[in-house]
Amino acid sequence: MSAPANSDPRELQLTRLLPATPEQVYRAWTDPVLLCQWFAPLPYTTPHAELDVRPGGSNLVVMRDPDGNDYPNAGVYLEVIPGRKLVITDAYSSAWQPAAKPFMTLILTFEAEAGGTRYTALVRHWSVADREAHEAMGFHAGWGQATDQLAAVLARL
Repeated sequence: MSAPANSDPRELQLTRLLPATPEQVYRAWTDPVLLCQWFAPLPYTTPHAELDVRPGGSNLVVMRDPDGNDYPNAGVYLEVIPGRKLVITDAYSSAWQPAAKPFMTLILTFEAEAGGTRYTALVRHWSVADREAHEAMGFHAGWGQATDQLAAVLARL
């Protein structure tokens, strides 16, 4: 599930071979209706997503816990290569407005492989402490479960 250890101690990575095309995996990340179906690991849900998928475009993805508490995640797209790559950061809240506390930059790649897609989520944190906090939040289990949910959505496309 996870890739080999990275040389940078601030990074976490998840990689999977998904049974879908790179374009389908990209679409599941860039279509708010699809994203809301898989993004948060159950029992959390994703009731709302706003995605302006272009370099400099903002995104807002809201996760909701079972008690009804919402956790908004705002960010900006740094790089967009349709069907191949997305780079998103929370260092900005919107339109190049600095965030109060940047936490990570997410580099998503979608590479055709063996009739499917090699899906890689590389998460770069601002500090080792942030990476450790993300691991303690359950990065591997949570992102793994969300990726399982992504695969289930892709199977329905």
